[in-house]
Amino acid sequence: MRIERIRTTAVAVPMVEERIIAGASGIHHRSPFLILEVETDEGLVGLGEVSCTPVWSGEDSSTARHVIDTYIGPAVTGLDPRSPEALHPVIDGAIAGHHFTKAGVEMALWDIAGKAAGLPVHRLLGGPVMPRIPTKFSVTGREPDHAAEVASWAVEQGFRAMKVKVGRGGVGADVARVAAVRAAIGDDVVLGVDANGGWNRGEAIQAGGQIAPLGVSFMEQPVPARDLAGMAEVRRQVRMPVVADESAGTPEDAALLALNESCDILSVYVGMAGGIAAARRVAAVATSFGLGWTIGSNLELGIALAAHIHIAASTPGFDRRVPADILSPFYYEGDVIAEPLDVRAGVAVAPEGPGLGVRLDRDALERYEDTG
Repeated sequence: MRIERIRTTAVAVPMVEERIIAGASGIHHRSPFLILEVETDEGLVGLGEVSCTPVWSGEDSSTARHVIDTYIGPAVTGLDPRSPEALHPVIDGAIAGHHFTKAGVEMALWDIAGKAAGLPVHRLLGGPVMPRIPTKFSVTGREPDHAAEVASWAVEQGFRAMKVKVGRGGVGADVARVAAVRAAIGDDVVLGVDANGGWNRGEAIQAGGQIAPLGVSFMEQPVPARDLAGMAEVRRQVRMPVVADESAGTPEDAALLALNESCDILSVYVGMAGGIAAARRVAAVATSFGLGWTIGSNLELGIALAAHIHIAASTPGFDRRVPADILSPFYYEGDVIAEPLDVRAGVAVAPEGPGLGVRLDRDALERYEDTG
């Protein structure tokens, strides 16, 4: 079997207006992606997805398409796609950086490998260690009344864990938002906060002291991604586990976080790491240093979300104190996959279909295609 070509389609999918997430990095009403189809000479097609929100990934649809057409596509054409880890050096060596684009290509190779073997990706990776993955909801960083209303809706759906976006409008506004959410959901729901690097050290420590009495269970990315010393200082002074998210893209990042004692738990992303195999290495590094890990999210569509589910299902060391951010079906008006994944309020179940276990919905792909 050989790779013949990589077909790409840019899409932009609208979000459900009342649940749009406002965080320290801003707010958007439609999310852009590049959908990949890696075609082979034997008719098998692997699906991949590139998150193309530049403020988050640094890669937009035009950039991702150019990198694939000019560098990665020519490098992998003619090669056997059924050994994704063997092709990782080829993909990675084609061009520096562009981790989200590389991840989109690599997840498509895993999809082909699973389809060729007749097995879901999580079984190619060793079999499920956690086929039912605990998940949480993410509450917008908008005004307290609105955040409380969204949080109440999430509890009605069945969520028993959530986080609130903070790092917007000052510590006072953040604490008021968290307090409103806690009052709305009661004391039995696990509650954390996610600053997306929007606080400085002093603000994070101040906020930690004020939200701890509200029963906040964890603090995610309290300070900017590269401020590992600041993360460590906050971790020493707040009374809750600190989760590294934007800081934790690659296995090397995971090692630096551990050596600097900057966090208790890491978020794992297929896009930030550069692929499924690399994301599992991030988790393995965390585990080797005695740290926990969870699954993060940049609100992927169904293809990349399936990749995250396969990673979580097959990789030891998941830290149940911070349930996974496998939650994007609750935020979009639709998707480009034909059948929805088994993602419910509070739990995601690993697909058992071959490969990633998803199929393209051609009508949806056309409906959401971004030609601008």
